[in-house]
Amino acid sequence: MFAQSLPHSNWQRYLDVLVRTGVPERYRQWYVRHVERLMHAFPGRKLSALRREELEAYLAGFRDEPDAQSWLLRQRVDALRLLLVDLLKLPEAKQVAWDRFWTQPETPQDGGGERKAVEQGTRVAEHFLPPDWMQWQQQMQRSLRSSRYALRTEQAYMDWLRRFALFCAHNDKSPDSGQARGFIEYLVIERKVSINTQKQALNALAYFFQHILEQPLDLGEFRRSSKPRRLPVVLSVKEVQRLLEALEGTHHLMATLMYGSGLRLMEVLRLRVQDVDFDRRIITVRRAKGDKDRIVPLPERCIEPLQAHLAERRLQHLEDVRDGQGSVHLPDALARKYPHAAESWPWQFIFASASLSQDPVSGELRRHHLHETSLQRAIRKAGRNAGITKPVSSHALRHSFATHLLESGQDIRTVQELLGHANVSTTMIYTHVMNRPGVLPVTSPADRL
Repeated sequence: MFAQSLPHSNWQRYLDVLVRTGVPERYRQWYVRHVERLMHAFPGRKLSALRREELEAYLAGFRDEPDAQSWLLRQRVDALRLLLVDLLKLPEAKQVAWDRFWTQPETPQDGGGERKAVEQGTRVAEHFLPPDWMQWQQQMQRSLRSSRYALRTEQAYMDWLRRFALFCAHNDKSPDSGQARGFIEYLVIERKVSINTQKQALNALAYFFQHILEQPLDLGEFRRSSKPRRLPVVLSVKEVQRLLEALEGTHHLMATLMYGSGLRLMEVLRLRVQDVDFDRRIITVRRAKGDKDRIVPLPERCIEPLQAHLAERRLQHLEDVRDGQGSVHLPDALARKYPHAAESWPWQFIFASASLSQDPVSGELRRHHLHETSLQRAIRKAGRNAGITKPVSSHALRHSFATHLLESGQDIRTVQELLGHANVSTTMIYTHVMNRPGVLPVTSPADRL
């Protein structure tokens, strides 16, 4: 609940500032709470009436709290600076030495505020970075968008660039390959990240050095994360039945599609009306991993509930159109090529959000698809309620789809195509978890007693 001492219009403008400056959605509520806390500290006072000395004394009080951590101090100071300086442009606030309060004073026991913030994975406060870093971040975002990178890839690369900037914050030199190697090895040695996480960070830095700094990234020999062999979590047919019975409504339908069609989490969320062919009993998965399309089967048991869901969804879309908010995000340049396609029924998301949200690229208010955490939490909760002791996740349904197809006699090449794997070796992992006679031709010694 927003504090009433600030006009609602200013709250909306503040949220716009958070979006524009790249504050992740999950952190915005905490930025609002930091602002409300400031207002409660000065009851009955207008923000414009606060003097510089009062603001600095208030900021200094953060560091005296027993649980104050560098990442939290950074977040609090960033929240107030965005409001008072960037939004309200208060003269007294502009005179505050904000950089004095954004982290704790470093002590011999403190490993450095910069690395603690990296460990917490918080957003780097761009306002406290040297101007060059701020300019590089803006250039990289523009470059990624002009190169038509996926929004999630853009967000991931920008997050790694902010972490790298924070890692280099103590060094006045321009970033070079040596600092990049130190950051990549730091992720492995101290953060113990997986090989995929290290690869993503490396790809982000390679893009930054090549396209923004226009210099080669030469890491030489560096410490690489190892890739342990992990078998996928596969549910038995009975466990899948119990899991689906524990789900209700839209979540039940989405989980059934994931198991019945082998869809990834984001693939089922991004399904559009035109992707489902009821006559041919198929689903076309567009722009999947690797920017590839593929065709998967539409389960018979999903046809009636999916048609009923689409009937309700169409009524919702008609209401949005009447309210002037019936457009949806279109990939690539389709919005320019087909100006009215964004409001047409075939392009709408099947599993749409219950509320409208702001498009992070265009800023338009639209009805996007459901957030992935909604389905993830529902599946985890259903797994607990069903008494399944395995670590149930949304991806376990896709693993189960592949394994059960192989157990039923389907050839591995067919399963590879249905899953959209580029290499059959990726699909081969499921042969190690199949429940079929002869797969493990060993008799346990305990059974001989």
